[in-house]
Amino acid sequence: VHLVESGGGMVQPGGSLRLSCAASGFTFSTYDISWVRQAPGKGPEWVSGINTGGGSTYYADSVKGRFTISRDNANNWLYLQMNNLKPEDTALYYCARGRIAEYDYWGQGTQVTVSS
Repeated sequence: VHLVESGGGMVQPGGSLRLSCAASGFTFSTYDISWVRQAPGKGPEWVSGINTGGGSTYYADSVKGRFTISRDNANNWLYLQMNNLKPEDTALYYCARGRIAEYDYWGQGTQVTVSS
């Protein structure tokens, strides 16, 4: 199982980023997938999840209305569109196979820094 995140970077408050996660080594379309983040000095925080078909999406209250999760099952990609970014969104973002609190594989993460 391989999950490789990309798309992180440094943006100013109010800016946008689109994170991507390339999945391989398993049947991507048969798993719920989540985005999880970890800020410096804090524990992991579930951010968003999507079901196998992509028809159901879930968000933490802290990102609801600003982030959008989506997936491309034909090409084994997961995405997270992040708009109106805030300094408190600064974290290492991971894609993780599974539902909230049921992850079994994580990627290496991509850093998102929101700062003026």
